[in-house]
Amino acid sequence: MVSKKANTGLNWLLMIAMAIIVFVSNGDQAAAFSEQVIQKGATGDDVVELQSRLQHVGYYNGKIDGVFGWGTYWAVRNYQYEYGIDIDGLVGEQMKTKLVSTTEYDQDYVLSALNEGRSFNHYGGTAKKGTDSNNGGGSNAGGGQSSGEQPQSDEGEPIIEKAQNVPSGYSSNDIQLMAQAVYGEARGEPYEGQVAVAAVIVNRLNSATFPDTVAGVIYEDRAFTAVADGQINLGADENARNAVLDALNGQDPTNNALYYFNPDTATSAWIWTRPQIKRIGKHIFCY
Repeated sequence: MVSKKANTGLNWLLMIAMAIIVFVSNGDQAAAFSEQVIQKGATGDDVVELQSRLQHVGYYNGKIDGVFGWGTYWAVRNYQYEYGIDIDGLVGEQMKTKLVSTTEYDQDYVLSALNEGRSFNHYGGTAKKGTDSNNGGGSNAGGGQSSGEQPQSDEGEPIIEKAQNVPSGYSSNDIQLMAQAVYGEARGEPYEGQVAVAAVIVNRLNSATFPDTVAGVIYEDRAFTAVADGQINLGADENARNAVLDALNGQDPTNNALYYFNPDTATSAWIWTRPQIKRIGKHIFCY
């Protein structure tokens, strides 16, 4: 017969064993994020993890810097759309759980790189210590590009390069001209509206219907009011430039619009015939 004291000891051992099993099985979730709702304007390790996980599956292709800006915001919304989560730009428990189940995150690797001042923007698909790692699949709803395999040093460690502010394929003059167009067309609009105008320029660049150069798109006859009335020559501010960079990095709040107009001032009957997508600020965006 087992004594009551021995039975109690066995019960304690079983409870400890079960606790260890639960801890191990939930280890990834326990290490993932804090309990706070992550939203635009947030900073810190939660945002670093968020950006890294989103980048791992191709939704975020900006710099991993721990700052929840517009690029991170639109990446969150795109991820929410694809996974059937309420599209509000807020990262709560449901989205955190989904991120943990669909992505990978090497906290030590990412934080050590950032602590050493090596900012990077190609976490997805990075091969570590000579082993292969894929980017987790997933749809790139934000329009960014998959990074592919990263160059490695002789020791097999990934070479982390400085994040580029200007996407490849665009000159400084291209960025400046686009920023001037955005400033002339949408200064005073909410930042989302400025990104939207920049996105229309990018969408036209990617369309066979329009010229294939930045200057060709912007200076096409009767394409932009700011060109017709000279406001494109007013210059550009930092918001306009950032809006251009966000658009070039895949952010498109218009959902692929090719046109937009101000319904209060538009005089063209033709523009009203275009299928409308949405209104942002004073502009209606359409196909």
